[in-house]
Amino acid sequence: MTSKHFFAAQPESGARTKKILLVDDSSTSRLTARMLLAERGSYVLTSACDGVEGVEKAIAERPDLILMDIEMPRLNGLEACKLLKQNAVTRGIPVILLTMRGEEPSVQQGFAVGCSDFLTKPVKEHELIEAIKTHLGE
Repeated sequence: MTSKHFFAAQPESGARTKKILLVDDSSTSRLTARMLLAERGSYVLTSACDGVEGVEKAIAERPDLILMDIEMPRLNGLEACKLLKQNAVTRGIPVILLTMRGEEPSVQQGFAVGCSDFLTKPVKEHELIEAIKTHLGE
């Protein structure tokens, strides 16, 4: 699959554009995130369709933040997050896991593999933006 980038509006002068990698097998979720982040104007969004592609892109592109679904083909988000946290190149990148499964065991699994945050879908817009800002130090 080819790499697709979405360039948001230019940031205010002097501000560094932050790169976010969205890893989700749902084209609807990827489109929704693109539209939401485009409104914010200071992010470059790149995406991957599954955990394998997400890990490969994270290593190659070194984003500032990763938003990752858990339920995906080939490599789920928990396994992908664990691999990212074991890799010296990507271990410092915050990973926010997104999932329909918000029960306590799933949340505990997410933090056990090294995620920085855990949000339950459907994610409320303000919660997602706050989590992104928090983990990007904005």
